Amino acid sequence: MASLLCRIQSRWGRGVNQSGTAEATVGSPPLDEAGFFVGPTAGPALKEGAAMSDGQETRGKAGPPERVFIYDTTLRDGCQAERINFSVEDKLHLARLLDDWGVAYIEGGWPNETSPRDREFFERARDIEWRTARLCAFGSTRRAGTRVEDDAGLHALVAAGAPAVAIFGKSWPLHVEAVLRTTLDENLRMIEESLRFLKGQGLEVIFDAEHFYDGYKADSEYALETLRAAAAGGADWLVLCDTNGGSMPHEVYDITALVAEEFSLPLGVHCHNDSGLAVANSLMAVRAGASMVQGTINGYGERTGNADLCTIV
Repeated sequence: MASLLCRIQSRWGRGVNQSGTAEATVGSPPLDEAGFFVGPTAGPALKEGAAMSDGQETRGKAGPPERVFIYDTTLRDGCQAERINFSVEDKLHLARLLDDWGVAYIEGGWPNETSPRDREFFERARDIEWRTARLCAFGSTRRAGTRVEDDAGLHALVAAGAPAVAIFGKSWPLHVEAVLRTTLDENLRMIEESLRFLKGQGLEVIFDAEHFYDGYKADSEYALETLRAAAAGGADWLVLCDTNGGSMPHEVYDITALVAEEFSLPLGVHCHNDSGLAVANSLMAVRAGASMVQGTINGYGERTGNADLCTIV
């Protein structure tokens, strides 16, 4: 925990003064008067509870966005790294630091029935006034053959009380058929119906297209169909995931640019580091049109980790 905080402070160059408020220090990134990151790789968090699609600029063409939103998943994906096991107190403390530094989204965990720690985190986080960040609960689409009204996972996301949720869905036919053991059409229904249910609860909904780049290379039309299903369900964001971490920067750029040409919804990127390219791939996705970068502090994460937000910011 201590080494994590030291790395954050040394890389992002922000401290806390004696009054408990954040202050910029030497080496910090450019900040505006409100304390938000400014420049080509970061931007202010959403305010007044608005989703990105509510009055914010959307894209319908490839090319670098004017502003990038930083989405931190240290408290969820980062917890999957070896020898990392945050307590609820650890997660609350880190979330306050991330909020103080201007992160736009903080993914607090997966509040399902097997994770009492994450359920407690969200319960206690409701009483905190967050300065810049929107808390986000993570989960999956409904189960195959289950109605959204009966799906415990979706109801747990709503019960978490976070203003935003991120749900992942399969975009690679191999995983739909071999892992979910369902049909391609049912998977599309799972995505669209799950998002529509969550949007009906008044939430901002971020769709993480799991294994998207691998799925696109295997079956581009089906991968795009999963994004269309998410858009039809009311997604606020479409996040393209390099879940295996094996894509090359030129592939990420080309595929992201093609997606940006078709969809007017804002795009995000979520990269793993199995080939040592998570940061490079994230930056290439931004160059192609993504306006959200998901990652973790120090690149912590399962296997070889995620995109390192310290490097990206």
